[in-house]
Amino acid sequence: MGSVVSLFSAQKETITAVDHVNFDIGQGELVGYLGPNGAGKSTTIKMLTGILVPTSGRVLVDGIDPEKDRRAVARKIGVVFGQKTQLWWDLPVEESFDLLRAVYRIPGAEYKKRLNFFIELLDMKDFLSQQARKLSLGQRMRADLAASLLHRPPILFLDEPTIGLDILTRDIVRKFIKEINEREKVTILLTTHDIQDIEYLARRLILLDRGRVHYDGGIDDFIQRYAAEKVLSLQVDPPLQSSFFTQRGFEVLSESSDRNFEIRLGADETPAALIEALSASKIRIDEINMRKRDLGDTLKLMYTNQRNVEL
Repeated sequence: MGSVVSLFSAQKETITAVDHVNFDIGQGELVGYLGPNGAGKSTTIKMLTGILVPTSGRVLVDGIDPEKDRRAVARKIGVVFGQKTQLWWDLPVEESFDLLRAVYRIPGAEYKKRLNFFIELLDMKDFLSQQARKLSLGQRMRADLAASLLHRPPILFLDEPTIGLDILTRDIVRKFIKEINEREKVTILLTTHDIQDIEYLARRLILLDRGRVHYDGGIDDFIQRYAAEKVLSLQVDPPLQSSFFTQRGFEVLSESSDRNFEIRLGADETPAALIEALSASKIRIDEINMRKRDLGDTLKLMYTNQRNVEL
């Protein structure tokens, strides 16, 4: 009945997927483009590739407007979506590569040299003759990376390239991305939820939330700005409510139970005042640890809207 009613009186809501997003990326940069689910990351990439057309503003990829000349842009870019493939599903991997050679009109000698380079760097020898649908996720991702770069594009868009991969395959993929960026000066825009991807690969972060850019700058500057803050992990007895801490002016970052808490301390704060407050209330501390807040901690706070991190 609900389906029938919606045909005549459907409720509509307009959502601004990206809102005045503005950035420039220079040749050879490797930029981490981060944000929670629904922040607008994939929408941005789809506009950069010409799949979507912005309602206002202007997009240029190597000086070309994707809306006006999508074919020219396609020759300039490589794209990898972690949950989709550009391989032909029922063909062996090597035949998909050969079809892409024809599509991009890659000269035979250059294609062979390029393919051999990828086979060695991505360790693909054992599955070149397999159909794409029979590949494991890690094998498919390696093949997709090679497919996206066969025609030597100067720009590469990576959307969740390590999602669902095992530890060994993630390491191969990360090293390959770094090698391509450093050796061939390929400009890379990387979206991911894996903080280790960013820490290993990126030198610049663009943080997006609800369609707006909240930070655009160096990853080292970002970490240094927040590294001064500390996270205090506590295990107490008897159990407590988090309100015990907030009423005394301490910010609770997380609580895994009514005995385990993480408390934020400012750059100039020490745990002495908190320990004194617990002791005065006859609360025993069974375990206590203190560490500096890292990139993952900061992003977690932004994603869960626990704190405004706009800079």
